[in-house]
Amino acid sequence: MALFSGRFRDPRSTEYDFISLIIVRCPGCEKAARVVLAPDDSDPGSRTLFRPRRLVCRGCGLSRQWSGRSVSLPRGTAEPATDPYFGMPLWLQTETRHGWLWAYNLEHLDLIRRFVQASLRERAPWYDTGQKMTLVGRLPAWIRRAKNRDEILRAVSRIHTTLTAT
Repeated sequence: MALFSGRFRDPRSTEYDFISLIIVRCPGCEKAARVVLAPDDSDPGSRTLFRPRRLVCRGCGLSRQWSGRSVSLPRGTAEPATDPYFGMPLWLQTETRHGWLWAYNLEHLDLIRRFVQASLRERAPWYDTGQKMTLVGRLPAWIRRAKNRDEILRAVSRIHTTLTAT
């Protein structure tokens, strides 16, 4: 087992900090597509979660618009994750023997990698910001366990390879 040194300090990120760009599997051509904020958003002051989105695929030219009010965030790791807007499978995910490891985009994947890789993991006191559960605090126990570190890092590497291969 490789020993990893380093310190990770919780940046107090939440799941909502990573939903401005979501990489999904295109329903038309099965290549990587993106769910992004719609450029013609008329209400930039609204909450990021409910702002209009667009599904765009560079492979086949598919473009879909979402302006609904129903959002379905992924729950748990027992099954493959989908994006909250169009319900498309996430591109950055892989199955491990413990469950599914997934990320919305490369920044999200990098946060998970840095957390898992660190031998010292520091969480900020919740009373500093009033925010008790950050993204790191909500990670499943099997990802947080040091004994699964090598397996999780291999899974993160596999996920990253799928994006660079396309």
